[in-house]
Amino acid sequence: MNDDPLRALASEIQACTACPLHRSARQAVPGEGSAESGIFFLGEAPGYNEDVQGRPFVGAAGQLLDELLEGIGLERSKVFITNVVRHRPPENRDPLPDEVTACDVWLNRHLEILRPRVIVTLGRHAMYKFFAGESISRIHGKVRRTAEGLAIFPMYHPAAALHQPTLRNTLLEDMAKLPGILDQLERERPEPSAEPPEPPPEPPKQLSLF
Repeated sequence: MNDDPLRALASEIQACTACPLHRSARQAVPGEGSAESGIFFLGEAPGYNEDVQGRPFVGAAGQLLDELLEGIGLERSKVFITNVVRHRPPENRDPLPDEVTACDVWLNRHLEILRPRVIVTLGRHAMYKFFAGESISRIHGKVRRTAEGLAIFPMYHPAAALHQPTLRNTLLEDMAKLPGILDQLERERPEPSAEPPEPPPEPPKQLSLF
């Protein structure tokens, strides 16, 4: 895939001043990766390391995400990773609803460009983008469709497993389902409609001599 649209979008995000978060953050964290695998990871917000480097999931939670990807034979460069807000909230607090709403435009633009087969939400704030008010403990590890037909696969945030080691196995189990989910989604894709057959040639007209 030509990554020029992603680069152009990243430049727009880096210049965004739509909410107050840009005032306290060092820089925006637009997201990175590709559409190659069809997997789109959506986290919650950049943290300290992400704010410094301008890249998503590069701290301890990012290292765990890399391990999870490696466990299913996926390179980080073959998935796309971003967050529901693109600037770090002060002191790593939860993003506020108006901050999340201000970033909706960027999420929609990324989805338009990448057209992922499955969106993996990491943590409850990302899950709430599609299933507001749901419980992550109830729906994690299961694919659900939105009214628009998007396939959403909620998972716990890797940072949660760093604070609650019992969640690590849950993350491993959920991540292990992804290859099978991609296969299933591929089988469910509608077959491209065949072009209608060309009409048979008209029989030659007989010239009348009278």
